[in-house]
Amino acid sequence: MQTTEPLPAIRRIDTDRPDLCALEVVGHFTAADLENAYGLLEAAYEEHDKIDLLVRLSQYEGFDWGAAFDQSTIRGKTKALRRIRKYAVVGGPAWIRIVLGIFGPLTPVQTRHFDTDAGAWEWIGGQPLDR
Repeated sequence: MQTTEPLPAIRRIDTDRPDLCALEVVGHFTAADLENAYGLLEAAYEEHDKIDLLVRLSQYEGFDWGAAFDQSTIRGKTKALRRIRKYAVVGGPAWIRIVLGIFGPLTPVQTRHFDTDAGAWEWIGGQPLDR
């Protein structure tokens, strides 16, 4: 009997710009998923001093609270503040827009929430290659 590994909850979206990292969050994510996402960001940082980030929340079901306060997560967030120019978030529950509205202005990162993909891709200045 063959078992298959579950797909990661945080997946890369190929884009038309090398300095644009796009991720899709599907379902519930764990510390391991977040560590994978920070690995994708680290690869982008190695090639570009500054990047833009788009995160699409599809069928979002939350996250493990331990992941939010894990030491590697905190390091990843700190590094992101120095390396990300623009951060677009698409979808998700209503509280995400509120959190971004409160904390976004407190960081050097231009942050916006979008209900749909079209506006987010236009604002960030790129396109997914899966279209």
